[in-house]
Amino acid sequence: MIRIFTDGAAQGNPGPGGYGVILKYNHHEKELSEGFRLTTNNRMELLAVITGLEAIKKTGISVTIYSDSKYVVDAIEKGWIWNWQKKNFVKKANADLWQRYIPLHQKLKPKLVWVKGHAGHPENERCDQLAVSATAVGKLQADHWYEQNKNKELD
Repeated sequence: MIRIFTDGAAQGNPGPGGYGVILKYNHHEKELSEGFRLTTNNRMELLAVITGLEAIKKTGISVTIYSDSKYVVDAIEKGWIWNWQKKNFVKKANADLWQRYIPLHQKLKPKLVWVKGHAGHPENERCDQLAVSATAVGKLQADHWYEQNKNKELD
């Protein structure tokens, strides 16, 4: 089983943000993180999940994702994204990321598990550290979709 632990952070919402990911498979472990100059916490939570899934090279292995984001876990586990997809994500925040997530979900069929954030869960705490520290690096990337669409009415 591949286990993916994720967290996202934004300093201000919107503001500089980042994500942190830990992938565990057998005795292997890999950490990923990246920072952006202007984004939201929900975008970083979802991007962490996407980045973790995109890092998987093998198929046919069960995948479990651990996230402290109710937004991400509920949208997937309660099936909200499929209704949003049917409506072409009209007036939905983060449509670009949800559309990027869907093929990964269909290919890897991950199970998502919600974990309470900032509650001493070692991997969640480490992902939080990675996400927060990613916002402090010198040159942050642009979250182009967000910066182009931030003034549109989205829920």
